[in-house]
Formats: sequence, structure tokens, C-alpha cells
Amino acid sequence: MTGKLLAIILLVSAVLAGVGMYYLQVYGFYYNVEARPGQDVALLAKGAAEPQPIPYSAFQAIDADSSPIRYRACFETNLTSEELETFQSVENPEPLTAPGWFDCYDAVAIAEALKSGRAQAFMGTKNIHYGVDRIVTVTTDGKGFVWHALNNCGEKAYDGTVVGEECPPRPGS
Repeated sequence: MTGKLLAIILLVSAVLAGVGMYYLQVYGFYYNVEARPGQDVALLAKGAAEPQPIPYSAFQAIDADSSPIRYRACFETNLTSEELETFQSVENPEPLTAPGWFDCYDAVAIAEALKSGRAQAFMGTKNIHYGVDRIVTVTTDGKGFVWHALNNCGEKAYDGTVVGEECPPRPGS
């Protein structure tokens, strides 16, 4: 009888731990980001040091304090492809996935649009967090998507290799 009771306790504990971990990963750490007009969607012009805001509407975003690359956003803009040509493009962008409940952002669809030429990716803000860049993608029909991605310095810093002199010093070091 004691063995069955122990097995039941272990099984219930494992199920509760699994449900708890799933909830924390998919829902628990995320929060909605309030729109800050003129700050949420900005692109880095070619040759510029600071990004400039672009016009947008229908802004939705989520973020989490647990990681600098959990930020995701969706918006709409009326900028044309010709107007976007003045901004710095990003080579080989890889959209990161978002939780399934954040309906406006679909990383697979964004990647397909980028690959087919129906979308362009631009540098939003360099080093928005240490080693993390904000990438902004705009489709030909004016839908926009934002995510954070590790840059070269971030990849080195977070995988443990020597960062080197080409990267800025880490804050607090």
C-alpha cells in the first residue's frame, strides 16, 4: 500500500511540476507592452547613429523581464517600399517564435514573407540591450513585426567565448 501511495504522490507531483513549467514558459513571464507613440517603432537610417520613429498604427506588443529576446510586436504602417529604402536593411533575419496566444505574430509566415520578397527586414535599434538588436520587418501590404535578436557580441557573450575588443564593454563590468 505504501508503494502505491508513493507512486501516486510522485506522479501527481510530476504532473503539477510539468503544468507549472508550461504555464510559466508560455504565459507567466509575459506582459503586454503599452504603446509609446514615437518610440515603439523606429528604424535606423543608413549612416545614422540613432533610429528615427516611423508612422504606425494598430500596435500590439509583449515582453518579458526573464530574457532580452522575448520582445515581440505587431503594427501597421503606410510607408511605401521606396520610403523604406532609406533605412538600413538586415541580412538573413530569423524571426523568433512567439507564444501561440499572441495571434498577430507568426514567425513562420514572417520568415516565408522575407524569403519570398514580400517583406523587408530593417535594423530598428542596435544594442537595445547589451548584445541584442531590435529587428523590424515590414511587408508589402504594410503589416509590420518586431523582435529582438542576438547580434555578434551577444552571441559571443551568451555562449561564453571571449567577446573581444570589437564589442562594447558590458554594463556593470
